[in-house]
Amino acid sequence: MRWNLREVEPAPVRALAEAISSLDLFPKSPDSAAAVAKLLLLRGIDTPEAAARFLAPSLDQLHSPLLMTGMKAAVDRLEGAIERKEGILVYGDYDVDGTTAVVILRAAIELCGGTADFHVPHRIREGYDLRGDVIERAAAGGIRLVISVDSGTRAFAAAESARRAGVDLIITDHHLPGSDGLPYAYAVVNPNQPGCEYPCKSLCGAGIAFKFAQALMARRLPHRDQSQLLLSFMKIAAIATIADSVPLQGENRVIASLGLNALRSAVNPGLKALLEIAQLSGRPLTSEEVAFRIAPRINAAGRMDIAADVIELFTSKDPDRGREIAARLDKLNSERQEEERRIVDAIEQRIREEAALRDSFCMVIDGEGWHRGVIGITATRVVERHGRPAIVISRDGEEAHGSGRSISAFHLLNALESCSHLFTRYGGHAHAVGFSLPSSRVAEFRALVDGYARSRLSLADFEPVLNLDAELALDWIAPELFDALQKLEPFGVGNHEPVFCARAARLTAPIKVLKEKHVRMKLSPSQSTGANNGWRRSLIYNAMGWRLAERAQKEKLLPGDHLDIAFTIGHNDHPEFGGIELSLRDFKSLAKVSAHTTAV
Repeated sequence: MRWNLREVEPAPVRALAEAISSLDLFPKSPDSAAAVAKLLLLRGIDTPEAAARFLAPSLDQLHSPLLMTGMKAAVDRLEGAIERKEGILVYGDYDVDGTTAVVILRAAIELCGGTADFHVPHRIREGYDLRGDVIERAAAGGIRLVISVDSGTRAFAAAESARRAGVDLIITDHHLPGSDGLPYAYAVVNPNQPGCEYPCKSLCGAGIAFKFAQALMARRLPHRDQSQLLLSFMKIAAIATIADSVPLQGENRVIASLGLNALRSAVNPGLKALLEIAQLSGRPLTSEEVAFRIAPRINAAGRMDIAADVIELFTSKDPDRGREIAARLDKLNSERQEEERRIVDAIEQRIREEAALRDSFCMVIDGEGWHRGVIGITATRVVERHGRPAIVISRDGEEAHGSGRSISAFHLLNALESCSHLFTRYGGHAHAVGFSLPSSRVAEFRALVDGYARSRLSLADFEPVLNLDAELALDWIAPELFDALQKLEPFGVGNHEPVFCARAARLTAPIKVLKEKHVRMKLSPSQSTGANNGWRRSLIYNAMGWRLAERAQKEKLLPGDHLDIAFTIGHNDHPEFGGIELSLRDFKSLAKVSAHTTAV
């Protein structure tokens, strides 16, 4: 792995550090203010005003939802439906983003005096996006308004079904439109549609549902405390914003930050039960905890069974029922993990055995009967391990369903567009896609997409690069620095957790292997760093190396060895060995590093 140490000129760092010191966020810690200033500049935040907004997100940073094309027409139509007590159907998707979007919009409609039924498709039986037959059945049952959330941007056939059935369709979505424009609808609310000048283009589906709810509540509930209403809805919107891996900048940062803070005081019985079963209740949450402990349990419903369970979880008023559903989601998530392991093992065996697959520029791996609910996450695992775009396909007789994930250098949706004639349906983003196609065309698809990738990628694009924010001697790591770094939370896409490097850290004890794949190390600062920190040079830091056991054992590391390490700074709350803990991203045995200039 190549290390890339990013640099910033000293003068802008000093100026921004002086400006943010006045925010009272870094009491008596000018070094911490300087460290945060450099990190802000690396993220493109270069003015005191922008820094203040970033470090102190607030409700007044939210944009007016009416700036979004189609929003006024959508609110007008929904308000009319509420007034006339028309039948309303909220049509969502089966993942975290789609199910939470349904919860948000239905709750807002109910608060504003209306009622709405909902439909979340079954992943296996119905698949992604709107279906005309569902809309036709809804129309036969008296529904006159269908509102999509997190879907619909490419649902041309379903939109035509709605028109023929006399149903008004409002599409709210964040997926990219295709070259053939937008479906016919009463209103399309999508900041990525042509001509929309909404400032935040990267809202997730639940984020757009939140903006719809914001506009509706401002219209219908002017007498209520809007700030309290918004914070209540942000708890759910924050989970989706983090889970959907949208950039945590601008309005997304406001939603994620304020929502995470509000989750400490969750009152919804289902949400409380979910936090309890994930062992996260009653304390501040990090974006990492939401991404790896909350989101997978919600996603498990749609991946392994029926996503409608999530809607019931968040809408049930019965605490016992909430705990029952939360326990069920926990069990489904365990089943999902086991199925994921099974498929990943099969994929890795194929990669070991097939040279052509190993050498492909876009890995396309298919298997008969693989569970369609987990192929997306297995594609993610392939990308993480091999550094190449990956598409995993589940064949089911004559039909095949695929899910793909990509690297930063490769626009995966454009790759699908280049062979769109193969698909019965497809869609997604630059780095995540889904599709269906006849099983007989999988081989053709593999050849075409690999050829497309070869025309746009080079071998250099596959070399993993670890961006480092700063070089930091271990003896400078202190609680004050850790506290300052927390001002940058929540971390995620567009605001990664700061990664530092330290030179010649000394291994002070034998490494300890945990669960056969992780390692715990004890490290002390190099005596040659030149830092004038006296007693701090004698400190020993705990460091966790996640999934680094194989490498550490292969290197045959021994006490006394010196390592260059890349790491993030965290905190372990364990009562016996808690405190500041380093999380290793990579390490280089000093004997194997030819020169610092090549290591970084």
